[in-house]
Amino acid sequence: MTSTSDPTETPVDKAKPLIAILDYGIGNLHSALTGFQAVGADARLTSDPALIAQAAGVVLPGVGAFAPCMAALRSTGLDQVCHETVDAGIPFFGICIGMQLLQKSSEEAPGVAGLGILDGEVRRLPTGVKHPQMQWNRLLVSIETPMTTGLGEDPWMYFVHSFAAVGDVDCVATCDYGGPVAAASVRDNLWAAQFHPEKSGPTGLAVLRNFVGVAAAAGTDNDVDRRAGAPS
Repeated sequence: MTSTSDPTETPVDKAKPLIAILDYGIGNLHSALTGFQAVGADARLTSDPALIAQAAGVVLPGVGAFAPCMAALRSTGLDQVCHETVDAGIPFFGICIGMQLLQKSSEEAPGVAGLGILDGEVRRLPTGVKHPQMQWNRLLVSIETPMTTGLGEDPWMYFVHSFAAVGDVDCVATCDYGGPVAAASVRDNLWAAQFHPEKSGPTGLAVLRNFVGVAAAAGTDNDVDRRAGAPS
């Protein structure tokens, strides 16, 4: 297994898609790392812009509260890396709090701006249900995308959260928890999931495998573009 202590010391495995998992100093990042490694990626936990620039895909995972996570992202300069990655069309996947950070703002942290890459706002889950939602729940897919390819009808995913996005026009799947709750968004090569694919068994790993496949294909296209633009 690739060492996570200093990922820049290990040469990139050219036979596998490089997936950069953004290390912005918050907890629970290693489960995403091991999940991507399990589906055949050369996954690295890193905050190194040079390594991230080589990646076929970039992942913003994590759990925690909106304000400290945004503060950590900004203090490492990785907020700008998120914008640059998405603007460049490189496959990008926000997971759990990562999906929330992609939105404009959160009710959990008034006055704290999110990344604003997605158009939603994060609100507390409906009243009348337990907070947090900490359970397996069905993913109700409204728009088929590469994220859900091969998952079957209404697949089960694992959720742990008290807040979720509302008003996100790129939402492609919900779950039922006191009403419809945004569970996934896709816009071009930008993916976001409120559930934890890395904790959702074989079906969740299939989501990660789908992302790695998209990243590998996009990386090949980018290599062709770079070669085409190189001087002869």
